Amino acid sequence: MTRKLLFPMFTRLAVLACLAVPSVHAVAQATALDAYLGNVSTLRTEFTQLVTDAERQVVQRARGVLAIKRPGRFRWELTPEGGAAPQLMVADGKNLWFYDRDLEQVSVKSAATALTATPASLLSGDGKLTEFFDVRADGKSDGFDWVKVVPKRADADFREARLAFKGKDAQLKRMVLKDKLGQTVQLEFVSSVRNGPIPDADVTFTPPAGADVIGTAVP
Repeated sequence: MTRKLLFPMFTRLAVLACLAVPSVHAVAQATALDAYLGNVSTLRTEFTQLVTDAERQVVQRARGVLAIKRPGRFRWELTPEGGAAPQLMVADGKNLWFYDRDLEQVSVKSAATALTATPASLLSGDGKLTEFFDVRADGKSDGFDWVKVVPKRADADFREARLAFKGKDAQLKRMVLKDKLGQTVQLEFVSSVRNGPIPDADVTFTPPAGADVIGTAVP
């Protein structure tokens, strides 16, 4: 996957991970999901990522870490295979920062603008899940209970996401996202911890000295 495509892909995926809900029934009922999200303060998860194109050819393999601190803050770091430098995205509650270490370049956008039309809008904590998405149970396969999330807005930058839950406590184990370019992104969650400590330093960002900064941060 090119560096140009990495940034929007990160934005689509970052917050769908926080749908690690107690039951599939809760996902199907938007108000129950809103209530759950209201009781989750943090999430930290490690994952592997596989990206394939429309012909099912592998585009990228990577490993990553996602940390969420509600409301509105997260850190998403992805390390591609093959020696490429890790890619970092941080939402600090006001701004969305993307740091490309290879280019020594930082991009910054207002979080309110950058995240509203994507699954990352779930980070806002306003509980308006059904305003942006259709969410429904999607049957059982591969030993998982599946849930489908489809954006309501035609201008959304992804087509659908499917989330796989397993066990009595319905741990989120897999997520499969399909975008409008024909790519499929599959995440396998290695480990997740909910409501554990996440330092504020993990969800803040200061551009490194000498890095080019594109955009203007909201003060």
